[in-house]
Amino acid sequence: MKPLKDILREMIALEGPITVERYMSLCLRHYYATRDPLGSGGDFTTAPEISQMFGELIGLWMLEVWNGMGRPAPCRLVELGPGRGTLMADLLRATKLLPDFKNAATVHLVETSPSLRRKQQEALTPSGFSLHWHDRIEDVPSGPTLLVANEFFDALPVRQFVGTERGWCERLVGLDDERLIFGLRSEPEPALGKPLRLGDILEWPAASIDVMSEFARRLKHDTGAALILDYGYWGPAFGDTLQALKGHRFADPLEEPGEADLTTHVDFHRLAQAAVAGEARAHGIVTQGDFLQALGIVARATTLKARATPAQAAGIDHALARLTERGPTGMGDLFKVLAVTHEGIATVPGLPTLSPSS
Repeated sequence: MKPLKDILREMIALEGPITVERYMSLCLRHYYATRDPLGSGGDFTTAPEISQMFGELIGLWMLEVWNGMGRPAPCRLVELGPGRGTLMADLLRATKLLPDFKNAATVHLVETSPSLRRKQQEALTPSGFSLHWHDRIEDVPSGPTLLVANEFFDALPVRQFVGTERGWCERLVGLDDERLIFGLRSEPEPALGKPLRLGDILEWPAASIDVMSEFARRLKHDTGAALILDYGYWGPAFGDTLQALKGHRFADPLEEPGEADLTTHVDFHRLAQAAVAGEARAHGIVTQGDFLQALGIVARATTLKARATPAQAAGIDHALARLTERGPTGMGDLFKVLAVTHEGIATVPGLPTLSPSS
């Protein structure tokens, strides 16, 4: 197979520079279709891979919300970007506390990677739940829905605009001889107005807004809730958050297209605005550390340690610390949590309800 870098060079030489959004989309499609990116042998590690406690607590969260919805049956249990299926496997194990849930729920995994689909099937078939795979959230059957998205929105492509004297000009990826470089569209985007400061970078998460808007449309017709956990911020804010990870180290986003994971920080404010615009209700946002502690992760760790060896207990303590660690680079603070629900669901565990004007 021809390297993606060569394909991009030929495309840009023929068609001209492409947007950052298109560049990210092409790179991520190739990246996830050709590898398992998770774990020590991959490029990054997610919270479910750190400890079973993460998925178990989300499973309990789902049970409480389902119970508050009146225990609808059937109920679609959906995960966006399920990785190896670790989160869903731990989640489903926790739902055994309410046996009726298994009779009501069908599992729907939105995943395009063939290799990850195979790993998800291996991980989830023993659960006994009915499993279904889809390429898009739009393909999930209608009906009451419980959805989880952990580190999903950060991997959706964004548009980038740079503040210039002409206005907000879109950032592009072009060529300097054989080297991929960033550049700018000459004409500004009139809908964005004028920047307050030259050099500012504005990221517009159109793909993320589309996904959230689609889920909000579903909620207008069917009850349900979505739980979103990701690293990001409460906007508006300016800055270039595009980053590449390869072998658990930061890399140049343009150096090895399709061979490194590309992400941006999630603008939770825009996600909440998209949900509210679709007449859904938004809850949050809180840090991952506060959310997990509100759900009882310390008590769960204590229970697990009671029947663990000393080495296992030390591992549980390490995982607890890593999931809830404070500070600008700690998962407990860097990752945020947002829930979106049908307007009739006034409260959810561990999260305050946002006012429509927030």
